[in-house]
Amino acid sequence: MFFERPESGERAILVHVELAREADRENPRELEELALSAGADPVAFLTGSRAEPSPKFFLGKGKIEELRDLVHEHEAELVIFNHSLRPAQERNLERELQCRVLDRTGLILDIFAQRARTHEGKLQVELAQLEHMSTRLVRGWTHLERQKGGIGLRGPGETQLETDRRLLRVRIKSILKRLERVRKQRDQGRRARQRAEVPTVSLVGYTNAGKSTLFNRLTTANVYAADQLFATLDPTLRKIELADVGAAILADTVGFIRHLPHKLVEAFRATLQETTDAGLLLHVIDSYDEERLGHIEQVEHVLEEIGAAEVPVLQVYNKIDCMPGTEPRVDRDENGVPWRVWVSAVSGEGIELLLAAISERLGEEIFHDQLKLTPADGNLRAQLYAQGAVINETVDENGHMLLDVRLQMKDFKRILSRLGIAQEQYLPELVDEAGLA
Repeated sequence: MFFERPESGERAILVHVELAREADRENPRELEELALSAGADPVAFLTGSRAEPSPKFFLGKGKIEELRDLVHEHEAELVIFNHSLRPAQERNLERELQCRVLDRTGLILDIFAQRARTHEGKLQVELAQLEHMSTRLVRGWTHLERQKGGIGLRGPGETQLETDRRLLRVRIKSILKRLERVRKQRDQGRRARQRAEVPTVSLVGYTNAGKSTLFNRLTTANVYAADQLFATLDPTLRKIELADVGAAILADTVGFIRHLPHKLVEAFRATLQETTDAGLLLHVIDSYDEERLGHIEQVEHVLEEIGAAEVPVLQVYNKIDCMPGTEPRVDRDENGVPWRVWVSAVSGEGIELLLAAISERLGEEIFHDQLKLTPADGNLRAQLYAQGAVINETVDENGHMLLDVRLQMKDFKRILSRLGIAQEQYLPELVDEAGLA
């Protein structure tokens, strides 16, 4: 038996199986959120438990019959599994249920396809979809598998499938070339920021933790933000000004999720490069979510997968407006360094504390001292004022200018080098370190 695939698949049956292995388990509530984010209309939710998936159908015979009855009862066009299915399992389930079957990976890919707005984002999603589809081509051409008798009634069969595979390979190769050009352009911008020594702060976190809302709050940007999974997909960069640091780039990246499909991680590696090259990661956490500890673990796993595990992290516990009695605050480690800030991106509570903590983490080497300058040091005085580093200036009885100066150590050293002034003149600790004092 074969079926014609419907053009729409909004009426959906959701399937969640509690598996014995912890690594294979998924969150049933998250499946519903994913389905709603994709535009599906969940009409029934089938749950069960198994020690391990059935090789043929993933489910057991009893659950297959129960699922078939639900499909007929609700006239569902789509069955969505909260698990990754093998191509053979999807094919067997479709034949048994007579409707489309989608696994968790396919569902996430569909959401990404809806959310992509930029040229690069669309290319990345298409690449991930084509690579996912390449193992499932036979499902898309079930009409070619029909065995028809008689002269002139035999279908093209494998010839058509081989043609499709070849076209897929050609398309994938073309997308990879276009993505390479986009990546080179992005790398040029990144190298220019590095040459100018402009630090990058990258927002990361589990999807729907409030990253885009926080991004808008910090930058007064107008990035789309909604209470749904993967509301924003394409990376956005904005310039912000930080005390003691100056200009910095804030990057909003795609949200992570448990068992984020490996094909998506590969396809979005260029986008996630903003994360691996950042000077500081703001790990945005939904403090109101009961699953937050598991989400933190998943984000850390993805960061390790993309090579960003060593980047310094500042945790941002968001949504304290949903927790009566929770005040904005900064938590510090045993060395007094900020490692967690409690804020509300919606109400703005704690944002000033967050900006101060970011400045402190990025500008750990701060030069703050009073300099005694003579009239001959006019160039140094002018450079310090141009840097915005002079807090106060007075003149003593001998006509010396006393400048209260605060700026990043690297900027102060750059000014001294530019003017040909020996650093030891104003940084005596350098002499001590060299053993010359």
